[in-house]
Amino acid sequence: MRSVVLLGSTGSIGTQALDVVRRNLDRFRIVGLAAGGRDPRALAAQVAEFRPEVVAVGRAEAVDALRDALTVDVEILTGPEGVEEIARRSCDVVLNGLDGALGLPATLAALEAGSTLALANKESLIIGGPLVKRVARPGQIVPVDSEHSALAQALRGGTAAEVRRLVVTATGGPFRGRSRDELAGVTPEQALAHPRWSMGPVISVNSATLVNKGLEVIEAHLLFDVPFDDIEVMVHPQAIIHSMVEFVDGSTIAQTGLPDMRIPIALGLAWPDRVPDAAPGLDWTAAHTWELFPLDREAFPAVELAARVGRTGGSAPAVLNAANEVCVHAFLAGRLPFLSIVDTVRQVVEEQVDTAAHSIGDVLAADAWARARARELNGLTAPA
Repeated sequence: MRSVVLLGSTGSIGTQALDVVRRNLDRFRIVGLAAGGRDPRALAAQVAEFRPEVVAVGRAEAVDALRDALTVDVEILTGPEGVEEIARRSCDVVLNGLDGALGLPATLAALEAGSTLALANKESLIIGGPLVKRVARPGQIVPVDSEHSALAQALRGGTAAEVRRLVVTATGGPFRGRSRDELAGVTPEQALAHPRWSMGPVISVNSATLVNKGLEVIEAHLLFDVPFDDIEVMVHPQAIIHSMVEFVDGSTIAQTGLPDMRIPIALGLAWPDRVPDAAPGLDWTAAHTWELFPLDREAFPAVELAARVGRTGGSAPAVLNAANEVCVHAFLAGRLPFLSIVDTVRQVVEEQVDTAAHSIGDVLAADAWARARARELNGLTAPA
């Protein structure tokens, strides 16, 4: 039985992970839960059901509400330090489903403790790449993003020397097929209307600009040590092919399945084993039509920009991520045109001088600078 610490337990990844555990109590045992604290009643219900040894709440102000809602005794840790401490606790697997850059200290803590890291918090790898790579031993990180889980599965089909390229798939978002000129007047409402998923506003806009796919290209490079020139993006609207690996003999292995995150989550918890019936399979008695299109790099330049930033390395990906978050919020507030999101991010990236990333402090300093500069370019703060 594997002991599991789950970070971000009340979020989408966390609740689906608990569903996997709930149906496989003979395989997994929850020993720690951590959440930001937005929903203390939901966290208390999880504690009552899974009886962890310890629980961490990121927002100290939510602790009293959690205590009032608890029906069982449990050790409570508070603040970002508490989340980092729980990630360092002895266990077999830490599933990091936290949001954004706040997941980096927990990622490093889990790796330093020697636990297997099932990583859904891709930002911590993208912005902290050199730091994470320095402490992670081979095979210690198991990706939970559907695209990277697909690549990890397909890579089982050959040796590293036999890999020719990775192909990361994208649905294309709500504006697939539009030219750059046709994107000039896009509104926030249109950008949030993803044709397949109902997601939060930031990730929805990232899907519309394809910044999310650019970040996933950086993540694929860091996870699998494949050069950026050998990572392609293909548009696949049906979202059944989650990614592919082409080998030197010309064969390509694709991982397919219904778009259900419980598959990569279960694989992350049980790696390298599979969990039976983690999610429903495809109906192979019915007809299927799958389409693949090349990426329009002129209309969606974010992927190429991200690859260039990834080649720079150091803290440059942290600058990309931070500037993009500011620009997305400015777009949603009606302060920035859609096309200016990536254009402004590019300007911030090109202005960065020091790309050192020797410590978390370096990464956070780059993040803070990028946010301040992006706000200044958007007219949200006065120039210094």
